[in-house]
Amino acid sequence: MPRRRIPAALTAVAAALALLTGCMGGQSYSSSEVTDADAQRVPLAQLDLLDDPRDWTGESTAKLASASVDVLIERPEQELPATVTSHDLTGDTAVTVTETTRVLGLDMSGSIAATIVGLGFAETLVGRDISSTFEQVVDLPVVTSSGHSINSESIISLRPTLVVTDGSIGPIDVVLQLRDAGIPVVFVDDVAGFEGVGTLARQVGAAFGAAEAGEELAGLLEAQIEAKAAEIAEIAPNGDDRLRMLFLYLRGGSGIYYLFGSESGVDDLITGIGGIDVATEIGWTGLQPMTDEAVIAARPDLILVMTSGLDSTGGIDGLLDEKPALAQTPAGQNRRFVDMASGQVLGFGPRTAGVLDALARAVYAPAPGSQASSVSP
Repeated sequence: MPRRRIPAALTAVAAALALLTGCMGGQSYSSSEVTDADAQRVPLAQLDLLDDPRDWTGESTAKLASASVDVLIERPEQELPATVTSHDLTGDTAVTVTETTRVLGLDMSGSIAATIVGLGFAETLVGRDISSTFEQVVDLPVVTSSGHSINSESIISLRPTLVVTDGSIGPIDVVLQLRDAGIPVVFVDDVAGFEGVGTLARQVGAAFGAAEAGEELAGLLEAQIEAKAAEIAEIAPNGDDRLRMLFLYLRGGSGIYYLFGSESGVDDLITGIGGIDVATEIGWTGLQPMTDEAVIAARPDLILVMTSGLDSTGGIDGLLDEKPALAQTPAGQNRRFVDMASGQVLGFGPRTAGVLDALARAVYAPAPGSQASSVSP
């Protein structure tokens, strides 16, 4: 497994988010976060698309078509024991995995657990992080707090034979204590954005002694993302007519307002749904505190937010009251906000193509009532 260095900006993003309590996920998925499955086969081009997305006034919510993660690899073959290189902050460590009967996949976005499910190893999971809210794992015990802190006692009590994580949750000392307790812990690389989807599939597959399945899953997911981005490009405006978009991280009760810039993964999402990432355009990298000057300079037509974050500010009215600079932007004037469940929107893994699809529907066809997203395996 080749070593991939994590850009400093991505490390800063993970560290900052880990300090923000309740930033992503929840105790279970909500039926309000998914659409009517009967409509999920409607292609984007057949929706009631806006003539000009800038003319729309009002908010909309992006919803996945299903609460579950698609299992894309059937009966994957394993070769155990498997020795892989674990990339933690203390350096590279060779870890030998002999058993995968009781596994924990832990990260800040739920992507590792989702990848394990996508690989066909859902039955091996015995616990979950707070951001893993999809159907296959919601009944499993939670071993992280709302602030993404690991509870070592709750993990050890589950008697895991393998823990896969990426360093985005911690503290790191607690994670390393699990290794000292004799639990095989494999650190995979935390790579934000579309590139991270294939990287994660390959590295998780290798940790399970199923490198071939990991490679197959990576190819399938990368093809899904490419196909969905191409489908969206057919319905989105071109060139300078593209919507200027900004992603805000909000925790209203704590007075926390951040902008996501380049190297955060959000830039890939915005580009993937046919928008202009204005935070990157004005030179913002990673996760940065929001300033009035930056927001006004960005002039977004549309603002993406996590649903729980928007709720924490008292909704759009509360947000605009608290941050009048947002009201001066085209997005604020038109109340043009698109929200999505926190455990979904930044989870770069098996559901990434579905996230793109759901966001595209909320941006370009925000008719009353949900229009379900559709992603072909």
